[in-house]
Amino acid sequence: MKKVILGSVLLLALSISFVSCRETADKAQNAAEEAGESLEEVGEDLKEVGEDAMEATGDAIDKAAEATGEAVDAVKEAGEDAIESTKKAGEDVKNATKDAADKTAEKAQEVKDAVKN
Repeated sequence: MKKVILGSVLLLALSISFVSCRETADKAQNAAEEAGESLEEVGEDLKEVGEDAMEATGDAIDKAAEATGEAVDAVKEAGEDAIESTKKAGEDVKNATKDAADKTAEKAQEVKDAVKN
């Protein structure tokens, strides 16, 4: 009877250890699967962050290029305005000089006429 009880206890201990090992293996497998899923999520998040950073950099470059183009246009416009102003001032000086020369010629003629009389 001792052998039967000891045999039963031994079978019970073996079955508990197999069930316990199976549960541990299942828990380990579940933990590994969860870790894998977490790593995939982290990888996807990092990919999205990288894409967002690239997009933001591209936007910044586009805005800088646009601002540079606008600055070039403004400088070009200012140069054209300066040229126009210089041309107008030159014409004004030319006209004023011509008027002064005409008035001088008139006065000279008047003096000449006055000397003759």
